[in-house]
Amino acid sequence: MRPPLDPNGPLRIAYLTYRGKPHVGGQGVYTRHLTKALVDLGHHVEVYAGQPYPILDPRIALHKLPSLDIFNDLYPGRFPAYWEIKSWPDAVEVLQFLKGTFGEPRAFSIRAHRALAKRVNDFDLVHDNQCLGYGIQDIEKLFPTIVTLHHPITKDRKLEMDHAPNFWKRRAIGRWYSFVKMQGKVASSMPRVVVVSENSINDIHEDMKVSMDRMRLVPVGVDPELFMPKPHIARKPGHLITTASADVALKGLSYLLEAMAKLRTE
Repeated sequence: MRPPLDPNGPLRIAYLTYRGKPHVGGQGVYTRHLTKALVDLGHHVEVYAGQPYPILDPRIALHKLPSLDIFNDLYPGRFPAYWEIKSWPDAVEVLQFLKGTFGEPRAFSIRAHRALAKRVNDFDLVHDNQCLGYGIQDIEKLFPTIVTLHHPITKDRKLEMDHAPNFWKRRAIGRWYSFVKMQGKVASSMPRVVVVSENSINDIHEDMKVSMDRMRLVPVGVDPELFMPKPHIARKPGHLITTASADVALKGLSYLLEAMAKLRTE
């Protein structure tokens, strides 16, 4: 039986991210800034990550849980050599790949559970960054666990399905995104879910069946002390700068550009 946590005391936190690509917002960027902020508040944080590995504050230990890196940047979709398959999580990852499914979340969750099961007395809390593999349910049996859900991947799947040119493409997309069903099951079973926007709350409730009373909004935003006008650079009337992490429909950049254009005419 774990003793109750002191709500005002420092926590020992194991933070999980199945991918930690340093310049991807919901992966490495979120991981770096959140874990740094937690350490600044006096908590002890250790990160368990799959590749690409995040770049962390030097005060934070990184425990690498390497995947088979099937979908790496240089050779995406490569098939691992037989000698690379050394464990049950490796086999799960390969079998999911052979089915046409994205298997990293499920395999990582098994690796994370195995790693944390050896350290049941070392952490007070586990924070999962949208892995939501079945192994996260097993981790929750060992530690109080909180998960961050940036947005439901069901939206990505729907957009791709809507734009698929034929039946065969839709079938392939359906196989690839079949891990979404697992994420919905795990998310709906978690007692503590952090979401990053009000819009995400409604989407997660509708698509993943997470009850509203289990979700808490912790918004993400821009650091105004870092992103601010330079005093020595003169403003140009009517000139605005916007950024988007990707030029895809999900980001809604086209709506922003249309709205900006209307500001000048309406």
